[in-house]
Amino acid sequence: MSKPVRIVMGGFGPPQTSHSRGIKSIGERLKSEFGDTVDVRYVWNVMDFGYQGGDLLWMTEQGILTLSYQSTSYLTDRVPDLEFADLPFLFRDQQHARAAMDGKFGAGLSRKIEERFTFRVVGYFENGYRHITNRLRPVHAPADLKGMRIRLMPSAMHCRTFELLGAVPVPCDLKEGIEAIKSGAVDAQENPMANTVTYGAHKCHRFHTLTSHCYMSRGLYLNRAAHDAWPEPLKAAFARAVTEAISLQRDLAVAEEETARRAIESEGGEIVELSNDERDAFARAVAPMRDEARKRFGNEMFDWL
Repeated sequence: MSKPVRIVMGGFGPPQTSHSRGIKSIGERLKSEFGDTVDVRYVWNVMDFGYQGGDLLWMTEQGILTLSYQSTSYLTDRVPDLEFADLPFLFRDQQHARAAMDGKFGAGLSRKIEERFTFRVVGYFENGYRHITNRLRPVHAPADLKGMRIRLMPSAMHCRTFELLGAVPVPCDLKEGIEAIKSGAVDAQENPMANTVTYGAHKCHRFHTLTSHCYMSRGLYLNRAAHDAWPEPLKAAFARAVTEAISLQRDLAVAEEETARRAIESEGGEIVELSNDERDAFARAVAPMRDEARKRFGNEMFDWL
């Protein structure tokens, strides 16, 4: 009797997050179709085992994990063109962002990733729109960020954004960032509300401003060698399961944001909803980045949008 095909899926969040539930739905779909001929396992949060969130990438390349997810910002050191996706106020709204990631824009980013990494990009989960939280004061305008030390993902584009907004960028991996937030080594951070609650930042930061300054996606990365060795029926079923999982995860992410907002408010957090004029002030402050991006990347990725 042949050994079952082992598929190990991992991430960096507890089992109840939309991302964890998304990858679990893939496993459940495969188990329902293939039974004991597949051996599906999960590593919900690699940080629980002493790893950093960024380690998911090499773990997937090396085949320790078969499938993982990670924000595209973590890949920019090897794929500098991905910094384009970190541009602030890049998409008109959530519908535009999803259509772009499922269309030419996402396909173009996937090609660039696969040129530099030995895994396949099979789709994009939604990390959603990012907002600013801090422990010092309400933020209504870029001037309110002046001098704030803010934890950011390791992306030059994120750092440039907050330099223009007047803050002091502190780029680091998530694990280190959580420690800096809890210790007060940084004053602020930026994340979707769901992430803010998942990682406990809402217990340290009273002030939350819904800037929606950046929409982020988390790519789904599949070990190429493992996938290529699968029988064709498993490959086809996996592709269908991923499509369903992306739809499910995005729906869950919307509900997750609503639940997170209630958690922030119950913790005593103050939520600032910007007026159109206030949000425009943030967009104007970072507007030079559009021209910088066009000079650096050309028109191709703008055309993909």
